[in-house]
Amino acid sequence: MKVTLRGKNAIDFVTKGLAANKNHLSSKAFDKLGNFSFGVREYIDFPGAKYDPKIGMMGFDICVTIAKKGARVARRRIKKSKIGKKHLVNVDEARAFVVKTFNAKIE
Repeated sequence: MKVTLRGKNAIDFVTKGLAANKNHLSSKAFDKLGNFSFGVREYIDFPGAKYDPKIGMMGFDICVTIAKKGARVARRRIKKSKIGKKHLVNVDEARAFVVKTFNAKIE
């Protein structure tokens, strides 16, 4: 299943996901464009989740895409345009965002 969250809901969800990983992220979790992903080994580690015997023990992945305002220009259907390198999110900016927003430790 794939779910897209934006705004406050997304920040709350990622905060809970990082809490399940004890607020640690690997430096290898980031790609060149500043996106990052991490996994939760068992869904019961996620704060607020209760064990359901119908589901069993299962984990999931959380993938986060970070973009600056105006990035839609490259993805829209009509009048696509290129984005300059300064407007793209790089790894250092993404790491700084994660540390500032989620108070996570990157190893």
